[in-house]
Amino acid sequence: MVKKKAPTGFKYDPAARIVLLHGPDAYQLNGWTKKIIEALQESEGGEVERFDFDGQEVDLATVLDELRSYGLIQRHKVVVLDHAADFLTGQEKRREAMERYAAKPVDNATLILRSETWRKGNLDKAIAKVGMIHQVEAPTPAEAATWCRRRADRDFGVSFDPQAADALVRMVGPDLGRLSTEVDKLAAAAGEGGTITRSTIAELIGISREEKVWALQSEILSGRGDAAGAMFHELMDIGRQPMELMTWSVTDMLRKLHAVSRLKRQGVPANAINQRLKIWGPSIRTFHGAAGRLEPDELSALFDRAIRMDQHNKSGRGDPRRSLEVLTLQIADKMKRTAGPGDRRV
Repeated sequence: MVKKKAPTGFKYDPAARIVLLHGPDAYQLNGWTKKIIEALQESEGGEVERFDFDGQEVDLATVLDELRSYGLIQRHKVVVLDHAADFLTGQEKRREAMERYAAKPVDNATLILRSETWRKGNLDKAIAKVGMIHQVEAPTPAEAATWCRRRADRDFGVSFDPQAADALVRMVGPDLGRLSTEVDKLAAAAGEGGTITRSTIAELIGISREEKVWALQSEILSGRGDAAGAMFHELMDIGRQPMELMTWSVTDMLRKLHAVSRLKRQGVPANAINQRLKIWGPSIRTFHGAAGRLEPDELSALFDRAIRMDQHNKSGRGDPRRSLEVLTLQIADKMKRTAGPGDRRV
């Protein structure tokens, strides 16, 4: 039996014939895939053949045929199947077929299953007997900032000003793939031995309207008032975002939260809710988790309050920035107080 994943990390064993990698960070999934292939090359004493398939498009027979067939040059094969969770929901009883394959995998090929999401079942037990399972955790903002500092120093000889890496993560999120691209850009601008500052980040990192909106919404829904407040100031003072966009961001967030909460309680399937409200990517888990912690009436009251605040601001009553900042922090605090032990980010 191949050793299972250790609690403290993931150490690949080349004897594993099936490896399941799942988690929301595509950059890390690619990184682990590269390490697995390098370990296999060392173990096999030469190059291995790699075949990539998209689980949303490929059929069962193609995957199994590739695993079981021999190439013209008999080298070890690596078959990488992306969107593995989607692949297993096909109409060909694919999960049962993959369980049968896992019971007797071929020795000349390694199957790497990769998926952003994963539902545990009998296949996991079968994989554990002949392979390995590793859940790739998305880094926290603090971990992502540390990663940026290390990468800039190691690969470019460039440093970050205090809090500059944190500002970068707040601006673009903790996705390591996106951060890698931005660190490359910032390091090139700073030059070897240079320093990346907050002003450099504000000048060079252009993010879309949707990304600016999600950056603020994500921090509010995380329940971390300090991070939400910092992001608010980052967008207003450094990013120079208009008050209209900031207000719309919070109002739209509350509108979606109320709708998700109401529709979930009506029994509407999650996929239908996401399509109706245009909730995509990493925001799906965040919105559904936050909506599940508050009753529709509570969210309706917050939504009404945001609308009234916007009306008051447009009529010249009160301090628009102060009003929005207070509402932002109050929502974040409510999310924190209603979070359960399973809400990791709060």
